[in-house]
Amino acid sequence: MAKRDYYEVLGVAKGASADEIKKGYRRKAKELHPDRNADNPQAEAQFKEANEAYEVLKDAEKKAAYDRFGHAAFEGGMGGGGGRPGGGFGGGQGDFSSAFSDVFDDLFGDFMGGQRGGGGGGRRASRGSDLRYNMRIDLEDAFSGIQKTINVPSSVSCSSCNGSGSEGGSEPATCPTCSGMGKVRAQQGFFTVERTCPTCSGLGQIIKNPCKSCQGAGRVEKERALNVNIPAGVETGTRIRLGGEGEAGMRGGPAGDLYIFIDVADHELFQREGTNLYCRVPVSMAKAALGGSIEVPTIDGGRGRVQIPAGSQSGRQMRLRSKGMPALRGAGSGDMFIELAVETPVNLTARQKEILQEFDDLSEDNNPESSSFFSSVKSFWDSMKG
Repeated sequence: MAKRDYYEVLGVAKGASADEIKKGYRRKAKELHPDRNADNPQAEAQFKEANEAYEVLKDAEKKAAYDRFGHAAFEGGMGGGGGRPGGGFGGGQGDFSSAFSDVFDDLFGDFMGGQRGGGGGGRRASRGSDLRYNMRIDLEDAFSGIQKTINVPSSVSCSSCNGSGSEGGSEPATCPTCSGMGKVRAQQGFFTVERTCPTCSGLGQIIKNPCKSCQGAGRVEKERALNVNIPAGVETGTRIRLGGEGEAGMRGGPAGDLYIFIDVADHELFQREGTNLYCRVPVSMAKAALGGSIEVPTIDGGRGRVQIPAGSQSGRQMRLRSKGMPALRGAGSGDMFIELAVETPVNLTARQKEILQEFDDLSEDNNPESSSFFSSVKSFWDSMKG
């Protein structure tokens, strides 16, 4: 059976660049991989065909020979290689480990060891960990915003070795196990598996003469004082990120971030729902009955005046506009809602009792139905006693 054109196999145009050829192979490798096509018996053969095509087209010399002579370049003796490209074709059986590992870094390198490099590659460093700090503030501070100084225990760059981890400024040596790549490969049947190098922990280098202060880590434990600006309007669960204020990286690597999680303490007077505030205000029975105005405290430390309609009952709400919490993102503020709690007077003087009794008598006179009702209740209890 005649072989298909290699460019057609990879789905790229003739004369495609090396980058386009690699992208085409990546697409085909993902699409045709046997693990993703268990129900397609043709997928494995097509996967090997794509692998074979890529093995030729990724190599500039082989590609030039193929462009000139086609498949004949690798048959009989043409192509200067004595037959099969890369020594791995034989009836279309592609050398999977050679071709697929060429794009393995591109597909998975960022997750399997970070930076790529050849033997004796550049200096490697790992990013420091992110840190979390829980901060508890008062509702008044959440209303106005505040600057706080916090002490954060964390790892900082070692001053003795400037974060290199090496004593006396000596340079780290290339890891002999991974040749500076930070990862090692192992062939497992049909697949090539990459793992973090166990010798250098993925750094690609080892410290032969470690710094005495940090034992080669490039960082030491220290408590730092940081000034943190808490914006107005924060609430419980708000997260503030301070870039680069986390732990220092290993051997000069970039520092992580510090995340401050806000917890707003409960207030003795106000309850918060979003940007609105709620409070319960006691009023006298006379004020509730007759109506009038009262003063109530506000979260900004001032006082607001509320007009109470005559005949107000417990639970009635009034609103003070824009006296709530400021919006964290955006303009404006919420409202403040006042709930009335009508109080029953206690510890009455004789005169107060006399006045209330008179008021009660007048109420019965002005409300015959009420008077009749209480008379019925009294008759009922009298009959129960009999």
